[in-house]
Amino acid sequence: MKIIGFTYVNGCTEMVLKGDSCLLVNRKPFFKPDWTDDVRVNRCIVLRVSRLGKGIAERFADRYYDAIAQGADFTAVDVLRDAMQNGHSWTHATCFDYSLAVGEWNPKRQLDNLVVTPEKAIETASKVMTIRQGDLIYIHYREDARKVERDEVIEDEGLYCKVK
Repeated sequence: MKIIGFTYVNGCTEMVLKGDSCLLVNRKPFFKPDWTDDVRVNRCIVLRVSRLGKGIAERFADRYYDAIAQGADFTAVDVLRDAMQNGHSWTHATCFDYSLAVGEWNPKRQLDNLVVTPEKAIETASKVMTIRQGDLIYIHYREDARKVERDEVIEDEGLYCKVK
């Protein structure tokens, strides 16, 4: 299983790959890592890929996912800033264990205010790699990330995540 993300960094949309250890499911709490002082959360939508595909045109992309869920993508912003200022890779600030919480799966519906449309995300990802049944694609909303505090609860349409 792959976890493919679309986020907005430095004025452009970026595609990010996360390992399956980044997934936080079954209402387990998110533990703030001890190596960062500034963890922020971006709300996102998560698509569940339902069939195999490569080089999928945007107009056919809605056939390749069968459900959506609300998500919360956690980022170590202080680590991200430091990496970008020093010209280093910033993936370790976004791709750490349990950094993506996923809520309950729901039927597909119209989605607004995302950094890219679900169809464009599927088209873009499938140009680079084969997407397979069970892969997850998460897409950030256009709103800014907000800082999270310990004992905070993040709830949104079937998503429940307690920060510890």
